[in-house]
Amino acid sequence: MNCYITGTGGYLPGDAINNEDISKYIGKLEGESEIKEKILRMNGIKQRHYALDRHQDPTHDVYELAALAVEDCLNNCGYKESIGYLSTGTTNAPLVAPGLASIVHSRLAEMGILQESIEINSNSGICTSAAQAIINACRVVRLGEQASALSVGVDQPSDILKSTSIDVPSDRDSHADDIKNSKWFMSVFLRFMLSDGAGAFLIQDEPAPDGISFQVNWTHSKSFANEAPLCMKLESRTLLLSQDVNVLNQYMSQYSRESVISAMETNNDRLGSYRIVLPHLSSYFFRRMMLKIIRELCSGSDETVDYWTNLETVGNTGTASIYLMLNEYIKSHDLRGGDKILLFVPESGQFNFVIISLTVVR
Repeated sequence: MNCYITGTGGYLPGDAINNEDISKYIGKLEGESEIKEKILRMNGIKQRHYALDRHQDPTHDVYELAALAVEDCLNNCGYKESIGYLSTGTTNAPLVAPGLASIVHSRLAEMGILQESIEINSNSGICTSAAQAIINACRVVRLGEQASALSVGVDQPSDILKSTSIDVPSDRDSHADDIKNSKWFMSVFLRFMLSDGAGAFLIQDEPAPDGISFQVNWTHSKSFANEAPLCMKLESRTLLLSQDVNVLNQYMSQYSRESVISAMETNNDRLGSYRIVLPHLSSYFFRRMMLKIIRELCSGSDETVDYWTNLETVGNTGTASIYLMLNEYIKSHDLRGGDKILLFVPESGQFNFVIISLTVVR
């Protein structure tokens, strides 16, 4: 049975915040001014959103962000029928248990959405947790267990990265020769990389009667944790988020390439048949890597494929990014029936990758 993305939506809290105003929301840490501008030049992000006011008090929690993204999704596509499955993904939520989907379900019911009992699924991880939520929702619909499902991706890193919450390691001075090797850097630089947002997809067993739908041709998920070391982690007791950039630079390009090749070979597909690739890029630092992979896999033919991202204007919203990207791409580009779009979501946690192939249906 086929399945289709028939609705997309997103929610970005508050006004867009320019780089000059970041510290007005997440505060300042000693020594970070030495790396701030370099990190911002490297990642290419010009503005972002925080679910914080200027006193570092939250304006929303992660559950509300998710619920507002679902509301936007359903409003965009005008869907008012019953939904049987809710699949969610995030990196961090205030409650370790119950799962994210339970609380999001209750928040949606309070809003007059999903007021019936349904099946739920919660995914945790780094950037691919909400991409896996898409896969799980697609499988339920494809198997015929549900006619419609919602998948949601949400992240609110500002809550644990703001200066009043984060407790960074104090080994900066002992790594003066190369600050990137310090545990201090591995946490502090993420304050200028990550921001808040949520996105949602409606997935059904038939295309929408009006507007644009996306047939899900195939999904591909591949972990390299059997080969690669831990790179990015969130410690449960301290809520300290960190990423080892040396490990990231050593493995990300190799496994990105291998995952795309594996996806194409497994599904008897070719990258050159796609109109566009929508990649979750944490930073424009990886732009050359993405272009190199695309050019290599399209070599020997007249086919060319480009990529598109809203990283510069939306920021790196982690698990929510692929949802927000497709939602904006629909609104800003003219799509024709038959156009193929590739969603590419790499995760540095211990190098997991999710790739989803879509075809436009009009």
